[in-house]
Order: sequence, then C-alpha cells, then structure tokens
Amino acid sequence: MTRGNPLEMKHTLKTEWTLGVVGGVIAVTALGLGRAFGKIEHSSLNQKLISWAAAVVLLIAGAFAIVHLSRATGRFVTRQSNIGAGATIRLIASGAGSLILIFLLLTVLDVSLDHLLIGAGVAGIILGVAAQQSLGNIFAALVLLLARPFVVGDNIRIRSGVTGIIDVKVLGIGLTYVTVLTEDGYLKVPNSVLLGAGIGQFIPGVTPPATPPVAPAPPPRSGSSAPTPSAAEPNPESTAPNTTLSGSDESSM
Repeated sequence: MTRGNPLEMKHTLKTEWTLGVVGGVIAVTALGLGRAFGKIEHSSLNQKLISWAAAVVLLIAGAFAIVHLSRATGRFVTRQSNIGAGATIRLIASGAGSLILIFLLLTVLDVSLDHLLIGAGVAGIILGVAAQQSLGNIFAALVLLLARPFVVGDNIRIRSGVTGIIDVKVLGIGLTYVTVLTEDGYLKVPNSVLLGAGIGQFIPGVTPPATPPVAPAPPPRSGSSAPTPSAAEPNPESTAPNTTLSGSDESSM
C-alpha cells in the first residue's frame, strides 16, 4: 500500500479557500453577536444562552475555517516549492489559528485575559529559553522557505564551519532538519546550520580549491617612469673594464 500526498485532498485549491473563508465569516459573525448580546456573569438566562450558543458556533466554524485555510495554504506552498515546505506551513498555520481561536472563545465567555496573558508570557519566556535551539531551527526553516536558496532535488555545495565543504543532494526540507544525501549516506543537517552556511550549486567533477586564487598584479600605468634596477642587479657600465688609454700612455709606448 503506497502512501499518498498528505496535502492532496478531494477538494480543489479554490474550494479549500472558499470553504475556509466561509467558515471564517461565520466565526467572526458569532463572535460579534456573542460580544454584543451575550453575557455570562450577572446576566439573565437569555444572555447566557446567547453567549454559550455563540461560543459553540465560534468553535465549530473557527475549527472548520482553520482546517481548510491551513490545508489551502499548505497546498499552495507545495505547488510553489515542495511537499516538505507545504507540510511545515500547514502545521504553523494550524497552530497559530488554534491559539487565536482559544483566545476568541475566552473573550466570548467573558473570561479575564489579564492573568492568562501574564501566565502565557512567563511560560513563553521559559519555553523560549529552554527550546532556543529548536525555535532557532523553526525560524531558520521559515527563512529558507521564503528565500529558497535551494529546493528538493538540487545538488548543492555547503561551506560551513560545522560540516566543512561537502557536496550533497537535497532530499527534503523539514521543520527542524534538512535531509541530504552525501557520499557516505543520508545526513540530517539542522536548518540553523544551513542558514549560516555558504550554499552554491554543485558542479560534478569540479573540486573546491584548497586556497583562494591570488589576483594578478595590476599593469603599470602609462607615463610612469621605468623601474630602477635593484641593488642585486649589477650595473654593466660600472663593471665593464676600462680599455681607453690616455695620451701619456700612448707616448710611452
């Protein structure tokens, strides 16, 4: 049994966008009605029923919208890039939408968000410090997906202080790692390492130089004086023997 594309659904991309937008409109309408006519504390039974009914509709419609909008976003990114990038964007969109939906539900139910936001802020700081490396890889994945220095199937050369100079073939781009194929086998490289590395296209049969090439010296400018002989080069006029005879020497002869 073969595994299919997890982003390939029975609805078309246009239908996914339409269903997501319709669900979002219904959720926003339920939010507005619940805030305008509903109230939980110190209120009548009708107001409480309106608040609870609005919360239920908001939960159902919001979840429906999140599912279809995240699916549509993932499929759109998959068409533009690759399936790994689409799955990553879909996961991030689902998580962000779920957090927004939770806060909207608490707002409709008149739950005070002050203490909740303070607790969420403290928890976020603790998790950020504890999972700094993982979060760095996630943000690096977003940058790589937007900048697209390479795509799945590319043969690239990586220059990094961690990996050195290696020639690889990109097999997949995930949320934290990039899977590549080297001469020694499969390798998973963290996204943060690739984000800080030099990446170029790999040309088969070309080996990287050991040292960078030295630029040739510039030619002398026109009109400049001729170079003077160095001290190491002898002067032919000073070393030639004196063969000229004076007049007195000729008469003596």
